[in-house]
Order: sequence, then structure tokens, then C-alpha cells
Amino acid sequence: MSTFASLEQALAHSDVLFTREQLDTEIARMGREIDVALDGERPVFLSVMHGALIFAGQLALSVRTDLEFDYVHATRYRGQTSGSDLHWLRRPEVPLKDRTVLLVDDILDEGHTLKAVRDACLAMGAKRVMLAVLCTKRHDRRVEGIEADFNGVDLPDRYVFGYGMDYHEQARNLPAIHALKD
Repeated sequence: MSTFASLEQALAHSDVLFTREQLDTEIARMGREIDVALDGERPVFLSVMHGALIFAGQLALSVRTDLEFDYVHATRYRGQTSGSDLHWLRRPEVPLKDRTVLLVDDILDEGHTLKAVRDACLAMGAKRVMLAVLCTKRHDRRVEGIEADFNGVDLPDRYVFGYGMDYHEQARNLPAIHALKD
């Protein structure tokens, strides 16, 4: 992956994969699918910060079922370039015991952190954890045992940013998903 000195340079060397209008359509579809799967059950809607912020707000408005909100902030990197054990910056405050959790994140890439957060929710007593992601990156590096129950769009195996995903801590608020050119 090339690293550019500015966001403007990165944008000039990227493709728009999905526009806001396309994402709006997919997120509305996901909301309908979640309503059917919940069948009237009131879950804990658990957003993973920071990436899920934009997507989670829009998804919540697309779900008609009543939701109880909370968020988590966890990392495996702690300033390093490769992950290790899960480090909680903020744990869920809503009790998860005997509850369904709708775990919401921006992207399912390799899945290490999402799997660790999902497993932690189950260890906290959640009866089930359903995973909703805006996008899933398609490659063969995903950890075993983690797949999205609800997925917005599939992405190629490229560096992506926008709509919650960052380019070196920038561009989360771009209203489309961009990918750096190969």
C-alpha cells in the first residue's frame, strides 16, 4: 500500500467503491433483515468505536425494533503494528446477561478484534451475539469462527477508507467508501 502525504493525494489515487446512495440502500435492507431476525426481541445495540459511529447511527434509524444502546472501545494494537490480547478502553455498561447483543462495526477484515469482542460479550453472559457490519473485505485471511450475520457490502482486498473507516486517522466522515488503487 502506498502512503500519501495528504488525504487529498490519497483521494486522487483512489476509487469510489460505494456511494452514499448505494450505502443508504444497503443499510435500509440490513435494518429490515435485523427486524425479521429479532422477531420483536429488544437487543443491546453495541457499537464498536470509533469506526462504527457513522454506520451505527444510520443502521439504528433503519431498525424498527426497540433497541437498548451502548458502545465499546477495544483494541488489540495499543500503539503497535500487530495485535495481541484485547485491551478494553471502554467495556459495555449495560448488563449483557441473558440478552441478545447486536454488535455493530464498520468493517469485518481479518476479524481478530471483532471475534475477541464477540467472545467477551458471550463471556459476560450474552445469550447470543449477532454481528452487523457495513462491509466485509473478501480475502482468505479471516480468523476461523467469525462471519457477519448482517453485511452491507463486500469489498475487494484493498486499503479502504471513508464512511467510518480512516486513512491515517482522517477521512472517517467521507460520505462514500474509497479504496486506494493497486
